[in-house]
Amino acid sequence: MTSIYDFSLKDLEDYLLEKGFKPFHAKQIFRWLYDKRVSDFDQMSDISKKMIAVFKEELTIDPLVLKEMQESKDGTRKYLFELQDGCLIESVMMIFDYGYSACVSSQVGCNMGCSFCASGLLKKQRDLSPGEIVLQALAIQKDLDNYGKRLGNIVVMGTGEPFDNYDNVMKALSIINDPYGLEIGSRHISISTCGVVPGIRRFAKEDLQYNLAISLHAPNDELRNQLMPINRAYPLDVLMEALREYAFVSNRRLTFEYLLLKGVNDSKNEVRQIKELLNGLNAYINLIPYNKVSEKDFETSSDENALRFYDLLKKAGVAVTLRQKKGEDIDAACGQLRANHLK
Repeated sequence: MTSIYDFSLKDLEDYLLEKGFKPFHAKQIFRWLYDKRVSDFDQMSDISKKMIAVFKEELTIDPLVLKEMQESKDGTRKYLFELQDGCLIESVMMIFDYGYSACVSSQVGCNMGCSFCASGLLKKQRDLSPGEIVLQALAIQKDLDNYGKRLGNIVVMGTGEPFDNYDNVMKALSIINDPYGLEIGSRHISISTCGVVPGIRRFAKEDLQYNLAISLHAPNDELRNQLMPINRAYPLDVLMEALREYAFVSNRRLTFEYLLLKGVNDSKNEVRQIKELLNGLNAYINLIPYNKVSEKDFETSSDENALRFYDLLKKAGVAVTLRQKKGEDIDAACGQLRANHLK
């Protein structure tokens, strides 16, 4: 059966029309789902019993099943959810100065094989549906409802490669962004890709205000080939050409995510290469402390070295931020909680 959360507002209007109902009811139903956040068709008190009967026969309204939740001393929460087919996925809620942010997954497992990442420990089983992506954000918002807080930002940066599940991710974000959906503004939605060039070129044509982030992690092909197999398919010159085209068409600022790996990518040499790589682009680099994964040999840069790297980039004229450490005391690394649970 189809999940009602797979429907965009237009999809639901079309569905209602096909079933002989007035399409304006779609907005009422969306309010029940995303404003009042019910998870039972019978709670939709201003919807006809006839319509409810059709929904019960043809659609599901099942929420995700929370299997485990870890909370860090810094307030970060890591959620392990079970899907209807028994697959497990992860989501994260982080607290920043600018508000509450959810990091959601786009696939069950990941085939990108980045050498530092726990997500790749378990290969891709399948893509997530639009509804399964939306439900992660909705579940986190329901958790925040208990504290009178509102989710303000969405990042598709969890397990999986968003541009390897392009259509479902885009539909999910349209629901999250919809004024009758979760109503999170376009400029507060970010998509992170490891460098799938066809997806970047397709995204450039969408005329959307979502932010695009690139998981860079290495400023030269030799190192990036070692860390990220995607670079062998789309080396840096190909990737940067696509990103320059995107920046020209969209006039949007790019974000480059850069995990700081001790003794691997955190030297003066990488500073120089980053400056050359980003030259002329409206972009900034977001330095991220690495969360240790027990199955991997990588370590995070020391606080002292992270600040030194940050300062060198600033002095080189590169726009840069250094993200606060999040979830150090829990299984915060992407894919880590799921992998440990399955072990």
